[in-house]
Amino acid sequence: MRVIVLALTLAFVAAQPQNYAPDFAAGKTYVYKYETLLLGGLPDQGLARAGLKISSKVLLSAAGQNTFMLKLAEPEIAEFSGVWPKDLLVPAPKVTAALAAQLSTPVKFEYANGVVGKIFAPEGISTMVLNVYRGILNVLQLNIKRTQNVYEMQEAGTQGVCKTLYAISEDEKSERIHLSKTRDLNHCKERVMMDIGLAYTEKCVKCQQDSKNLRGATAYNYVLKPVANGTLILEATVNEVIQFSPFTEMNGAAQMETKQSLIFLEIQRAPIVALAVQYLPCGSLKYEFSNELLQTPIQLIKITNVKAQIVEALNHLVAHNVERVHEDAPLKFLELIQLLRNAPFADLEILYSQYRTKPAYRQWVMDAIPATGTPAALKFIKDKYITGDLSVAETAQALIASVHMVTANTEAIKIIQAMTVNKKIVENPILREIVFLGYGTMIAKYCVEMAVCPAELIKPIQELLTEAVTKNEIQDIILLLKVLGNAAHPTSLKSITKVLPIHGTAATSLPMRVHADAILALRNIAKKEPRAVQELAIQLYMDKALHPELRMLACIVLFETRPPMGLVTTLANIVKTEQNLQVASFTYSHMKSLTRSTIHATVAAACNVAMKLLSPRLNRLSLCFSKSIYMDVYNNPLMLGAAASAFYINDAATILPRSLMAKTTAYLAGASADILEVRVRTEGLQEVLLKNPELVDNVDRITKMKRVIKALSQWKAQPNSAPLASVYVKFFGQEIAFANIDKVLIDKAIALANAPSMKELGMNALKALLAGTSMNFAKPLLVTEVRRILPTSAGLPMELSLYTAVVAAASVQVKAITTPALPENFHLAHLLKTDIQLETEVKPSIALNTFAVMGINALLLQANVMSRAKLNSILPAKITARLNLTEGQFMIKALPVSVPENIATLQVEALAVLRNMEDHAAERIIPIIPAKLLPPVSKRVSSASASLSKSSEILSQEVEPPFITPKAVQFEKKYCAKAVALGVKGCLRVATENAASLQAAILYKLVGKHSAALSLKPIEGEAIERVELKVQIGPKAADMLVKQINLSEDILEEQSLMMKLKKLLVPGQKVKSSSSSSSSSSSRVTSADPANRFGSSNSSSSRASKSVSKTSSASNLASLFSASSSSSSSSALISKRLIARKFQKNHKLQTLKSQASAVSTSRSSASSFEAITTQNKSLAKHLAPIFAIIAHVIKVDKREIGYELAGYLDRPTSRLQIVLAALAADDNWKLCADGVLLSKHKATAKIGWGAQCKQYNTTITAETGLLGKSPAARLRATWKELPSALKRYAKKVYNYIPAPAGVIKGKDETSVNQLSLTVVATSSKTIELILKAPTCTVYKLDLHLPMALPLEKIKDLTPFDEVIDNVNYILAEAGTAAECSFANNVLTTFNNKRYKNEMPQSCYQVLAQDCTKELKFMVLLKKDNVEQNYINVKIADIDIDLYHKNSEVIVKVNGMEIPNNNLPYKHPTAPIQIKHKDEGISVFAPSLGLHEVYFSKNSWKIKVVDWMKGQTCGLCGKSDGEIRQEYRTPNGRLTKSAVSFAHSWVLAAESCGDTNECRMKLESVQLESQINIHGQESKCFSVDPVLRCLPGCFPVKSTSVTVGYHCLPADAAQNCPENIYDKSVDLRETAEAHLACSCTAQCA
Repeated sequence: MRVIVLALTLAFVAAQPQNYAPDFAAGKTYVYKYETLLLGGLPDQGLARAGLKISSKVLLSAAGQNTFMLKLAEPEIAEFSGVWPKDLLVPAPKVTAALAAQLSTPVKFEYANGVVGKIFAPEGISTMVLNVYRGILNVLQLNIKRTQNVYEMQEAGTQGVCKTLYAISEDEKSERIHLSKTRDLNHCKERVMMDIGLAYTEKCVKCQQDSKNLRGATAYNYVLKPVANGTLILEATVNEVIQFSPFTEMNGAAQMETKQSLIFLEIQRAPIVALAVQYLPCGSLKYEFSNELLQTPIQLIKITNVKAQIVEALNHLVAHNVERVHEDAPLKFLELIQLLRNAPFADLEILYSQYRTKPAYRQWVMDAIPATGTPAALKFIKDKYITGDLSVAETAQALIASVHMVTANTEAIKIIQAMTVNKKIVENPILREIVFLGYGTMIAKYCVEMAVCPAELIKPIQELLTEAVTKNEIQDIILLLKVLGNAAHPTSLKSITKVLPIHGTAATSLPMRVHADAILALRNIAKKEPRAVQELAIQLYMDKALHPELRMLACIVLFETRPPMGLVTTLANIVKTEQNLQVASFTYSHMKSLTRSTIHATVAAACNVAMKLLSPRLNRLSLCFSKSIYMDVYNNPLMLGAAASAFYINDAATILPRSLMAKTTAYLAGASADILEVRVRTEGLQEVLLKNPELVDNVDRITKMKRVIKALSQWKAQPNSAPLASVYVKFFGQEIAFANIDKVLIDKAIALANAPSMKELGMNALKALLAGTSMNFAKPLLVTEVRRILPTSAGLPMELSLYTAVVAAASVQVKAITTPALPENFHLAHLLKTDIQLETEVKPSIALNTFAVMGINALLLQANVMSRAKLNSILPAKITARLNLTEGQFMIKALPVSVPENIATLQVEALAVLRNMEDHAAERIIPIIPAKLLPPVSKRVSSASASLSKSSEILSQEVEPPFITPKAVQFEKKYCAKAVALGVKGCLRVATENAASLQAAILYKLVGKHSAALSLKPIEGEAIERVELKVQIGPKAADMLVKQINLSEDILEEQSLMMKLKKLLVPGQKVKSSSSSSSSSSSRVTSADPANRFGSSNSSSSRASKSVSKTSSASNLASLFSASSSSSSSSALISKRLIARKFQKNHKLQTLKSQASAVSTSRSSASSFEAITTQNKSLAKHLAPIFAIIAHVIKVDKREIGYELAGYLDRPTSRLQIVLAALAADDNWKLCADGVLLSKHKATAKIGWGAQCKQYNTTITAETGLLGKSPAARLRATWKELPSALKRYAKKVYNYIPAPAGVIKGKDETSVNQLSLTVVATSSKTIELILKAPTCTVYKLDLHLPMALPLEKIKDLTPFDEVIDNVNYILAEAGTAAECSFANNVLTTFNNKRYKNEMPQSCYQVLAQDCTKELKFMVLLKKDNVEQNYINVKIADIDIDLYHKNSEVIVKVNGMEIPNNNLPYKHPTAPIQIKHKDEGISVFAPSLGLHEVYFSKNSWKIKVVDWMKGQTCGLCGKSDGEIRQEYRTPNGRLTKSAVSFAHSWVLAAESCGDTNECRMKLESVQLESQINIHGQESKCFSVDPVLRCLPGCFPVKSTSVTVGYHCLPADAAQNCPENIYDKSVDLRETAEAHLACSCTAQCA
């Protein structure tokens, strides 16, 4: 039995799996040799790297159950900066000595089953040393499973909890266990990483799909030996690679390589003795950050006395950046920021107190403190403003910078939260806005890395919003909504929703701009909660009762959530039945532009499907309808892209849109950021600018009009357009400022400008100029600070960072001299009567430094690779300006100044950097491409092709193979250009050395050394004294001319001779012209790339046919586009017919009329020009110039080089002669331009240039006329000879410009030596362009214009005296006014919808009126019993009646007839005119909204100005472009019947006692028979009012009208409900409407 039990026991033990967990037995000390090497740089041989090595002995011993001691013995630190592996590591004894005490201190750690637990250490051990210990303990972390040999798990380590793959194999022969594990650093459940400056960026999913910018993996290999209770680690090696590239990997990547080795040496019996101090818990294996923020990777500063070091840095910055920026000023500014970050708050107070009275120092301090990005900066700014040390301007600037640069934490949030309730800050509206918006920004930055953001942070703002809504404080509501939008906290959805018009009447009563801001506040939240925002946005979009602008904003928000295909398809289905064309146009254009997106592929695919569901007719809506534009571009290899979107939102088809919004987004290195967004709202702005405010608020007029419209059934006024413009600006998705521009704000600005303090300030500045002043400005700016810090497997921090700092400075010296001298107490008016000379010397300079760093940035040492770019520029100038308004003289003079050798330099170089704080002298900075890689200077070549060819690799003799040192690719070039006239030679020198020979990748082309330098040097013997520009206007212009104008008589004689020859050759020219015209019918027509421009012949011809047939003047071309066998024959026919059309000159027609009336001579237009110019050949002989301009350079030897320009005007002949002449004595080059305005239809100019204006000449004629029946304008240039260079470049430009669609090219042999451009107005909104050149003729048919041309009307203009009235008139005639007309019993509305108006007899109907509460005008129409129309216009304080009597139109004003011979009539106070027009009378009042009311015997028309669109109502409609919603009754109901719509606008009578002759009223009628609705007998009443005769009257004329009915149960006690007009429509049936009534005596 005992044998059996023993056998079972042995079998059971044998069946148990081996425990592989490392075991360190008690009472023993295990000694290991430990080494870690970190190297950063490019992985290729022959390039420099930077790194460090730590080596020591590691002692491990048990201190208790699951508790062990760890100690380092003989630690050594070595540095490396050179070519790996050729160069050697260099010991760093000072760093080793500084850390030896801490590294030799033993620490405790928990360790069980291969898993490291908590770590304990004595007080005083730095976080950096503890992280080194963590790197060692990380090697011991082994989660070994007994039952599996290959498995995956999320394992905790120094770098976080990451995906780890284990593989275990056992070598039974050698009794060794081989274990390998691989950690994938790209798949971590919890990654230890710190980001600084990346709060405003988002991860670009599209960019990271194929390639990641940051990748990393760690490979561990173990050799284990089984021991009694586990295993013994004999050897452990670690290899880690972390690589980064701003591009895809195939374009190269820099890497940080970490190697660790732990090799077992021996077992000692003496245990490790813990120190006799308390061991404090120091966290776990997870890496801990310490002072990484306080130490920048671009410089290593040992801080001994922070106050003294700050003062030293300030002194350097102030002293070396006075007249010119020091080249290292940006780096010194970064040093100052780093020192200020390390300074306690008390030191900041002392520092400011020390320099508060020194402006230069104070400016540097106030620019540097916000850039520190610490909570102390916020607290400092707050305290200094409250104590009055900072002005509002200084505080605002500092707050904006500090809020966006501070690292968000609870301390910073509390400080800015306290600022939101500080009385002094809140009382200032500017600071209040900045602080509140900044509070939202701070919350967004704080929560960016959190899975769940604390709701307590945003709760105060939500409570304030609720309170503001309760109190109806609109400005506060808007501000708080913007704060919620900045914060983007998901819990704010509920608060924002309560402000949207979807939760009862409380929200709907708020102004629409509040609703708009609430919708826009959802955009940032959508990035975190897209599904919730999608539901809200689609709900808003589908609510057709909402204002169209709100629905369009909801559409913007919806697409920013990147909706799936199902939601986009739903949206397309809504658009298919959308009645509002603004919304339909906007949504269609938005989806169409998104189809071209290359970044958002899923949205683009969904929108492509949606496009197939929608009608392309929506794409043909005019530019007056709302549009959306989206464009993006993305380069996948470079991982670089950009996107831009613009939204044009309108609600009535006006010129100024209701809202404009634009946004730009950048994509770089796998991240995206919304760079800039601007939105401008112009609601009411156009109306405020153009309407007459004095006549709007007339109480008597409003009362009178309200009495009239009382007769309208259920009339509802539209809300007034608030005179408001608003604007906001966003940077990186955060709103930083906004302004609502209303009357209150404008009044405050005017009051501030007129305040005595402002006037005094301006006067003091002027006195300072007169006394002479010098100023020095310096402005530093930390443009970029982006950092990512992550630990390596060795426990040392690796950093990726990008810094950009810029310092700009300017030295300005200004002095004003007046002649005569101004009195002591002068007024500004005195300046207009003096000769003012302003002497200015400016020396602007700029220095910019950019650093891109990758490497180790630890407490005492740095080892990294860096790309450093330096830009330095200086461009001094010395300018003197002189102005004398009395004599009409202006002069500006530039004097020579000394400039440095290079006015601009750019240097970019890649370096390997090694620093340690204990030994600054040991700092080593070497180029990544060592000098040995570069060829000798004597062998360098200057051409790019030669240098690029020498990129073969060479074998280094210093190192044995296989180490290969490649040659660097080198390029050097110098480009120079001379400006002899200015005496300056400019040179650009470009040089580059890169590592492209290793890889033809972008990163390798950037690595190396690149430089560019721009220099300006004087040309020897051509030194200048000054450059001058002088302008003289008036009678003294002749005195200023240096070279007297004397046109040679030979020129004019030559012209006369040419004219004689021309007259002799005219018959021959005619014959040639006709023959060439006939031959041109068979000439060929060419089309560039017919396949692309015309498609097939059939489709092109049909399209052209449609476009031509749209215009009356081009209707004769329709036959040219009929189906033909080939497009070439069709095009030839078109060309032939177009060339054959003759241009009829208006000038010639006018001359013929003048001859008939014996007023003009019989000269032709050509001879008229010649007669005028020949009569007085040179105006300079008889007239003084009206102006003279001299631009010249005066050399040191007093030579003058330049030009003078003189202009002569002969008013009797309308002739202008301009002569440009070279000033050099030996230069007879001139340009002579002689122009004559022959009539208002024609102007001719002759231009000659060259030696004495003889070498070349051309004649240019501009004239108007007719082409066919269409008005046209032609610009024609003819010449005999032109410079060959001009012809060559003109040909290149012509060939380069691509021909757009619809262009036809042909050849016209008559266009030799001439060029003409003819513009034909085929209609008010379409033009044809015909360009005739010597080689070919180009036609562009039917070019559509965004607005109509005032072809005939604008020539009359208007006799209005006020500018604003003339502007209104011109804009209206240019097509911006909406027109409603009536002819042949058909009424055409403002929206161009036509219907037949069956008018009731003797009852006024509202044609058009201002439907806002202002009631600026009203136009009424009545038809009497003999079918004659009467129009009544109520405007300002008058009534105007227009009617027809005895074949003429009668006008009455306030009942008094105005005889026709007394017209035009002008209102004595208001801008109202009545005048004859064509066969009728027109009333004009554009500044009151009514552009024109025209009335004649058979027709009438009404025009309202552009800013009234969308605010009118009546028979003519709303004038908002919404043709699908045209028939709106006075109560706003949309009806489908034109007759019912027209009758609803009748001013019905209440009784027979009314003074008007109307005997009808509007009432709801009952359907004659009961019907069955939904299975129930019902009685129905019309919800649309129907015209019926008054009691006591009977109808003599009626018509049938279709109206909507609302039905009630037949047994309902109630008959017609009181609010029947607001009820829903159950069915539509016809009803009888009365049009004329006859009344009994009982009614009368």
